[in-house]
Amino acid sequence: MKFGLFYEMQLPRPAGAETWDPAAESRLYAETLDQVGLADRLGFSYVFAAEHHFLEEYSHSSAPELWLAALSQRTTNIRLGHGIALTLPAYTHPARMAERLAVLDVLSGGRVEFGSGQSSTAMELGGFGIAPDDRRDMWEEATREICNMLALTPYPGFEGRFFRMPSRNVIPKPVQRPHPPLWVAATRPQTSAVAARFGMGSLGLGFETPAAVAARVEDYWRIVVDECVPIGRAVNPGVAALISLMCAETDDEAQRRSADGPAFFSFALDHYVNPATGAQHVPGVTNLYRSFIDSSAPPAARPGPVRLARRAAAAGRSVLGRIGSRSERLAEGPQPSAGPAIGSVETVRRRIQRFEDAHIDVLIFVAQTGTRRHEHIMESIERFGREVLPEFRERHETAHRRWRSQRLSRLRFPDNSSI
Repeated sequence: MKFGLFYEMQLPRPAGAETWDPAAESRLYAETLDQVGLADRLGFSYVFAAEHHFLEEYSHSSAPELWLAALSQRTTNIRLGHGIALTLPAYTHPARMAERLAVLDVLSGGRVEFGSGQSSTAMELGGFGIAPDDRRDMWEEATREICNMLALTPYPGFEGRFFRMPSRNVIPKPVQRPHPPLWVAATRPQTSAVAARFGMGSLGLGFETPAAVAARVEDYWRIVVDECVPIGRAVNPGVAALISLMCAETDDEAQRRSADGPAFFSFALDHYVNPATGAQHVPGVTNLYRSFIDSSAPPAARPGPVRLARRAAAAGRSVLGRIGSRSERLAEGPQPSAGPAIGSVETVRRRIQRFEDAHIDVLIFVAQTGTRRHEHIMESIERFGREVLPEFRERHETAHRRWRSQRLSRLRFPDNSSI
């Protein structure tokens, strides 16, 4: 399997402050550019950037196309992925999305991956006046037409349910023809099945267990071979999964450096996705990180940052490194749970091996999250890239490509995947 990084641009508000340091967002963006630049030099294959709006602290990534454009000029090989772009017309007109994608593909020399999705938070949907029941149909209509705009000269125009447009030639055209490889956010098995039916890569963003991923891979390839009707003009068959990364000299040091990353990620996501807590959010006022600390520790333990970090790391193992349901655990037998990739080189190697055994194509790491320190993230990326990545990359080019080619030979449609 190949490896990538995933960015939400998390920026917890200091628990004792009413707002952020004025330089905090500038520092965050500068640090993430450095992190991806290092990953590119070490041989990471992908970076995926989320798009979210109004989700304070959880995601300050409201214009990922600009960040990816900056990366296009600082990197050479790494694929630049929208993971995902919100493609409902109420967020961005499909013609504007097509133009953005094509310009980024030109700037990067043909390195764009087009991941698309809808969002499920009331904060975002309500902010743009989107009816939740229309999300799926809006996404499908817009995504199909974006692909047509990228591929056709001229675009013949469209009269749809959610947008209309006369005939125009949408320019520039992307370097990758007919369009960049397509992905869709897949947080549930049902969405992965949709990805397969539409010939899109399944961008698993649900922190699944290796057993769950293996089941998703099996179902995905069966559907993409037998039932695929592409939404675009080429298919991108592939399965990706997401886990947390912090690699250090020892397991204890990695857990300490992981700090509150996985636990805060889970806490903040639940805050916005859960209708009860999301409805209580007061824009510009609610301090998520303060609520996180208050919910993570009894009063007597709150002053201890090391104890909080360890408790948060333990929460991350149970929430983000899910070990699955009881039936899953019984089916797996006595094998150890993979958990997140937090630990020494050997621990990380052992944990991600089970994802390779599940035949996924791309394992994506969440490295920047919570209050993790930039220097620890950089060291983690460096250690992983030098001591773990090469052996997996070598097997990808041999054993996994053979495994993929057997399945690709049964496809009935053109394949423009970068995997």
